Amino acid sequence: MTKLTTRPNSKINLGLRVVSRRPDGYHNLETVFYPIPLCDELTLETADEDEFFLEGIPVDGNPMNNLVMRVLQLLREEGKVIPPLRITLKKNIPSGAGLGGGSSDAAFMLKMLNEMFSLGLTIKEMEQWISRLGADCAVFIQNKPVFAEGIGNLFTPIDLSLSGWHFVLIKPDDFVSTKEAYSLIEPKRPNTSLIQLVNEDVNMWRERILNDFETSVFPRHPRVKDIRDELYEMGATYAAMSGSGSSVFGLFAHPVELGDLFQQYFRFQCQL
Repeated sequence: MTKLTTRPNSKINLGLRVVSRRPDGYHNLETVFYPIPLCDELTLETADEDEFFLEGIPVDGNPMNNLVMRVLQLLREEGKVIPPLRITLKKNIPSGAGLGGGSSDAAFMLKMLNEMFSLGLTIKEMEQWISRLGADCAVFIQNKPVFAEGIGNLFTPIDLSLSGWHFVLIKPDDFVSTKEAYSLIEPKRPNTSLIQLVNEDVNMWRERILNDFETSVFPRHPRVKDIRDELYEMGATYAAMSGSGSSVFGLFAHPVELGDLFQQYFRFQCQL
């Protein structure tokens, strides 16, 4: 019996600009994806028949439609020989949070299958293959900070480290749909690229690095804005919503004691 466990991590968006509308109805974006150590746990082991177990934070929908299972199904449809598997996915990353948890699970599933069963896919081939399941899936193949353009699927590696910063993430119960997030956005190309801005001192980010979705999300979900504002009041050097929300993160130069703050919400903190 072969068994392998991995820990698909999440990401945050450092800035997010909606720069133009596309003829296909989508939008061109600019953002920086940065990996963070809030992780799910994915275990694969050979078995007599396929089984899928979903544990941890509940996920809406039919478990068999989970992206992890979709990866397995698509590979088999394309002729890849993969034996029956017992798959256990423990969800620690909340969904609908702008953290890419589902996309990460899918990318790590592909990497695990490629390793376990010698599928022979290169990094570039895995990035191209997994992108069909979501624009941000491919970022988790190499799992490094990148500047993303297009619909969030064109990557430029960047030399960025937040090592040593104290990180706090808060996810309220609010659900923000993609349609809602785009509802009040007026696309506009920024004068200065995010690549340049993220290389500035983090103390400059508060005034310079923005998430355009906050414009439409904050008025309809005031507690998301309240969380960001409270993180600043606590001394965050930089705080913002990730993606289209509803999670909010803060970067602190000093350790943070949350105590009873935000205890009604999902909380995560660490030193990066």
